[in-house]
Amino acid sequence: MSLIAVIALVLILARTTAELWLSRVNQRHVRAHTAEVPAAFRETVDKPTYRRSVDYTLAKSRFGEVVTVFDAALLIGLLFSGILPWAFGKFTTAFGTSIWAMASFLFATGIALSIISLPFTWYAQFKLEDRFGFNTTTLKTWVLDRLKGFLLAVLLAFPLLALVLKLIEWTGPNWWIWAATLVIAFQLLLMLIAPAVIMPLFNKFTPLPEGSVLRERLFALARRTDFPTRSIEVMDGSKRSHHSNAFFTGFGRFRKIVLFDTLVAQLAEPELESVLAHEIGHYKKRHVLKSIGVSIAGVFIGFAVVAWLARQEWFYRAFGFEYHAGFAASRAGGIVPAMLLFALLAGTISFWVSPLVHLWSRRFEYEADAFARETMGEARPLIQALRKLTEKNLSNLTPHPFYSWFYYSHPTLLERERALERTG
Repeated sequence: MSLIAVIALVLILARTTAELWLSRVNQRHVRAHTAEVPAAFRETVDKPTYRRSVDYTLAKSRFGEVVTVFDAALLIGLLFSGILPWAFGKFTTAFGTSIWAMASFLFATGIALSIISLPFTWYAQFKLEDRFGFNTTTLKTWVLDRLKGFLLAVLLAFPLLALVLKLIEWTGPNWWIWAATLVIAFQLLLMLIAPAVIMPLFNKFTPLPEGSVLRERLFALARRTDFPTRSIEVMDGSKRSHHSNAFFTGFGRFRKIVLFDTLVAQLAEPELESVLAHEIGHYKKRHVLKSIGVSIAGVFIGFAVVAWLARQEWFYRAFGFEYHAGFAASRAGGIVPAMLLFALLAGTISFWVSPLVHLWSRRFEYEADAFARETMGEARPLIQALRKLTEKNLSNLTPHPFYSWFYYSHPTLLERERALERTG
């Protein structure tokens, strides 16, 4: 085994060990607070609900450990067993190294990995979520969702992949710049059309009734905050789960505010207004544009790294692939192994950077909360909404501080309440 392969193996094992350690640390911390409802939540959460939230947290954590170990074993097997270069060799022998053949190889590999993960997805939905009363998905809906996702991948992702590979032969050594630009343009286009074309394939969206108090209240909020929207719709989230959420999506005339029907059922009107004010806060504080900017930078960096790795013989040899100078740097058939290996290894590297991304995300949440408080004139409606949502979703009320710092994209309930009261 080469030095590069050893380093990759060590990084994979280090990530797995860190994930398992963080999980156990959090479990011990949660169990240490099971005797009584923490003092900060005794006014809003009764003991049976708190006990269920603890059980839900521990069950998800134990299941997560199984998935973590399986994913690590699968990744190690794929990278070091020789199966990838063997499959690539068999595929190219049978179908050649044309653009469509190489796109088919990458696409088929991705589909195969998705199929391998299906049992875990099924268990999480129909066993774990069902055990705690969240699952409302039927097996028919679950299967149809996967079939629709596959068809969308065939119609959208596969042609995009083929075009990216074609750019390698069209544009030469700087192909990665053009490929990144193409992928970014595609992502922005999807953000534009998804609310009108793709999302309705999975959920039903119903505009709030004309003349309803809630509709007038939320449109008044949009006008008051100068938030351009032509539609406020309710999504049938209860079709799949009792979990709740709210978001806005799309650009320009396609922008719309979406409320889960479960959210509408769980919150009073002032609380719904405060949640929407929080989402508008993300828009007004330019969090969406900043996130898109970081995403764009990430796409360019990713393609630049792939282009560099495609020129490194040691990288190919470390994982059993043959390397042919020139061909690997300028032809799709030579660059595809680098793309595949990068896709498999990227998560191992990004894991160690994720706390910084989550820190940035939590800052955005604090800013959106502060905007909602200022817009509403008080913090109480948002605090009440957050408490209800935490209770209804059985969220972990007592995460270990280091665990939440490492993983959480949102501050904990107690952190958000303290910040809201402080800004108030």
